[in-house]
Amino acid sequence: MYTKHDLIRDIKNLGIAREDTLLVHSSMKAIGEVEGGADAVLDAFIEYMEPGLLVFPTHTWSTIGSERLLFDPRTEPSCVGILTNLFMKRPGVVRSLHPTHSIAALGRDAAQYAAGEEYSDTPCSRSGCWGKLYDRNAKVLFLGCSMKKNTIIHGVEEWNNIENRLTNTHVMMQIAMPDGTVMDRPMRGHSAPVPDISSNYDKLKAPLVHLGIARCGRIGDADSVLCDVRKMVDLTSEFLKRDPDLFLDDSPVPEEWYK
Repeated sequence: MYTKHDLIRDIKNLGIAREDTLLVHSSMKAIGEVEGGADAVLDAFIEYMEPGLLVFPTHTWSTIGSERLLFDPRTEPSCVGILTNLFMKRPGVVRSLHPTHSIAALGRDAAQYAAGEEYSDTPCSRSGCWGKLYDRNAKVLFLGCSMKKNTIIHGVEEWNNIENRLTNTHVMMQIAMPDGTVMDRPMRGHSAPVPDISSNYDKLKAPLVHLGIARCGRIGDADSVLCDVRKMVDLTSEFLKRDPDLFLDDSPVPEEWYK
């Protein structure tokens, strides 16, 4: 059984700096048994990242826009795991106001980082929280999960104007604002010619590791990958210039592109 201090050691050994901006995609199950459970995992990250900015996705795309149109950040659960749901309820955590792809942030400049998402009309706009990861030279951690969960690559496709990656029409969603009002927000959604384009994002792992942009390690039992966001985005943009439909299948990235 792992302790909080074991996890802090593993976080440090993977190459995460305490002052980083770190976004965590996570699988609690993959970590194994931890004394104190999921809360102890969050305690480890929060304690270690105290001088920096810690971010978890708190997405609601599985419910908002399909079952309901009103997003209330105070009550709407995340659809991306137990750690995300527990984290957004911690004292001091700020949740952004994006109706389908919100994040929760704690630490340095958290409120500033999360601000403005209510003005986005796409899931991962360049001016929103996913684009700000690039501006902040952030790192993204895949904690016991694969790069199929790599939300920012949806953003990279959007920012490079790849065709057929967003719906052509808007859905009028609503956001419950902090002052008690409700804001109408027309939103486009993700779209692709294949059923689950993100299932092919894992093909980036080989080139990212080869070029030193990604580093592999373990946190508890969880096989984990730490990526430099800016370098990952730049490399993926280069790949998309070569082949805009790179992610429509799971064939590997040609080795001659990066070796």
